[in-house]
Amino acid sequence: MTTTALPTPPLLEVSHLRKCFGTREVLSDVNFQVPAGAVVSVLGRSGTGKSVLLKCIVGLLSADSGEVHYKGKSLQNASQMSVLRRCASYVFQHNALFDSATVFENVLLPLQARGTGPREEWGAQVREVLGRLELEDAAQRYPSELSGGMQKRLAVARALVTQPELVFFDEPTAGLDPLRRNAVFEMISKLQRESRFTAVVVTHDVQEALVVSSRILWLDAGRVRFDGPAEAFGASRDPEICGFRDNIEALKQALQPPIPKEVN
Repeated sequence: MTTTALPTPPLLEVSHLRKCFGTREVLSDVNFQVPAGAVVSVLGRSGTGKSVLLKCIVGLLSADSGEVHYKGKSLQNASQMSVLRRCASYVFQHNALFDSATVFENVLLPLQARGTGPREEWGAQVREVLGRLELEDAAQRYPSELSGGMQKRLAVARALVTQPELVFFDEPTAGLDPLRRNAVFEMISKLQRESRFTAVVVTHDVQEALVVSSRILWLDAGRVRFDGPAEAFGASRDPEICGFRDNIEALKQALQPPIPKEVN
């Protein structure tokens, strides 16, 4: 595994994490750290356990072995897991919006669930985050009345309304066209710089991730094969990394017509 040391103590640390479904081992001895303020993109082929990893971290799935530490404390402790859930948000791959609730009500739900802060300020918090995501004019509409890009922005607005310290994005560009994919990555980068949250992003979009991420985590065959700065991943000449990262170039070469042999 290629890895580089972190300059500051990690906000999140995953140690020897393992997860199986029946006899199929999806995650095998996964180890990595996430520094505070970083944007860490988790890359890998389909079926390598990227989304499973996120769900094990936040407790949506139970790992078979290993530990996750948040601010140096194990999340095997129920009280510490509750601390993580108060400080973190999760953007689901398919948004997980409530169809029977308006845009405003969808964003209000996390504040109601956590019950933190003065109740009379919740409405202002919702309006503020809707404004940041350019959804204020859609506040009384329902998710089914929004475009795919607007639904994604709504899912992000709901995640940010509690002012989280850590945000997990599970395939935030799934099902979007190239222009909308770029817009989502631009939005994540802009909001992260403004709010200074730490982001962990599971994605298939390699080139976009290289632009917006400070670190890359590459999962392959259930293990971390690379963990380091995005620049190092982009510049790596490791044949396996190149085969994954530069797949478009490989396709171009594969489709080039063969050079005809000269006839004497």
